[in-house]
Amino acid sequence: MTFTRRRYLKTMLAGVPVLAGCTTMLPGAAGFQPLPTRAQALDALARANDYWQAHNPPTHWAFWDYAAYHTGNMAAFDVTRRQDWLRYSTAWAEHNLWMGAKEPDQRKWKYSYGETDEYVLFGDWQICFQTYIDLYRTDGSRDPGKIARALEVMRHQVETPNLDYWWWADGLYMVMPVMTKLYRLTGERRYLDKLVDYFTWADKLIFDQQAGLYYRDGRYVYPKHKSANGGKDFWSRGDGWVFAGLAKVLADLPHDHASRPLFLDRYRRMAAALKKAQQEEGYWARSLLDPGFAPGRETSGTAFFTYGYLWGMNHGLLDKAEYTPVVARSWRYLSTIALQADGKVGYVQPIGDRAIPGQHIGRDATTPFGVGAFLLAAAEMSRFAAA
Repeated sequence: MTFTRRRYLKTMLAGVPVLAGCTTMLPGAAGFQPLPTRAQALDALARANDYWQAHNPPTHWAFWDYAAYHTGNMAAFDVTRRQDWLRYSTAWAEHNLWMGAKEPDQRKWKYSYGETDEYVLFGDWQICFQTYIDLYRTDGSRDPGKIARALEVMRHQVETPNLDYWWWADGLYMVMPVMTKLYRLTGERRYLDKLVDYFTWADKLIFDQQAGLYYRDGRYVYPKHKSANGGKDFWSRGDGWVFAGLAKVLADLPHDHASRPLFLDRYRRMAAALKKAQQEEGYWARSLLDPGFAPGRETSGTAFFTYGYLWGMNHGLLDKAEYTPVVARSWRYLSTIALQADGKVGYVQPIGDRAIPGQHIGRDATTPFGVGAFLLAAAEMSRFAAA
C-alpha cells in the first residue's frame, strides 16, 4: 500500500500512526522517499549484524571503537531477542574480564587520552560499562562480577572533585549513559549529580549557542578553528555521538529531574539544526555546515542522527510531521547505499576527530563503531515502523 501526499499529511498531522506493514512514501528533497516496514528494517538490521559477526570474532579489546559496536548489538538484541547476538557480546565481555582499562592501583589511574591500562578514568575505556550493565540486567543470574569493575571505577570517579572528564564530544556518548544506567541500577543519585556537573562543564566548552551544535573539542571552537569557507566547523560524527548520547540520557533520566529541561533543550536544538544540514541524498557531510570542506557520503554520523531522531519520535519528544521526512531520506541512504548487498556497512569515516579534506571514503570503508551506529538506527526504525 502506498500513501498519497494528501493522505500522508492528513495522517501525520492528526497524530495517527502509519499502518504497520505498509511501505509509506514521504515527500522529500529528492521526490517521494520510502519508509520501510518493520520486517524490512529488521532485515537490514540482521544483514548488517550477521555480516559483522561472521567476519569479526568477539575477541577484541574493550576500547571505544569495538565497545561502541556492542552498544548497537545490544539494541539489536533488544528488538529481536536473538540469543546468538547476546552470546556474542557476552563472549566479548568475558574476553575482557568485564573490565575496561585494567590497572588495579587507583593511585595510577589517569583520565587524559591514553590507550593503555592506566587510563581507567578516560571515557573511551568506560563505554564498555554500558554493555556490561545491560548484560547484567538481561541475565537472570545477576552475577555481580559483571558490574564489579564498573562500580569500582565510577564510584571512585564521582568522589573526585574534577569536572573536566568529558572534554571531547565523543565522551558524551561514551559515558553519559553509563551514569544513568548506574543510577537505574543502584538508585544512587550521585551518578546523576555528577552527570549534570560533567555535562555542564562540557556544554560550556564545546556547545555553540548560535548554531545549536557541538564542536568536537576545544581545539575546533570558532574562530580559533575555521572550515574552508571561513565558518564554523562541526564534525558530523562528533555531533552524532552527542545527539545519540542525549537520546540515551533522556531515556533513563527521571522525568522530574531538575536538569531534564537542559538535556531536552540541547536535544531539540540539535534536531532542528541537523535537519537544515542534511544533504539531498540523505546523509550528513563530515563538516556539517560546510559540506564542500570534505565532500561525499559518510555513514557513522548519519546513522547516529537517524537513531536520535527516531528515538525522539518514538518517545513523543520530536514532532513526527516535521522529522519523519528527515529519517525517510537518511534511512534510504543507510539501507540502500551504505548497506551493501552482502551486509557490509560502508562509507564510514575511519577513526579521527574532524572532517579531513581529500580523505576518500568508499563503499568498503567500514568500522565497528559505524556498524554499531547502523544497528542503533535500524533497531529504532523497526520500532518506528511498528508503531
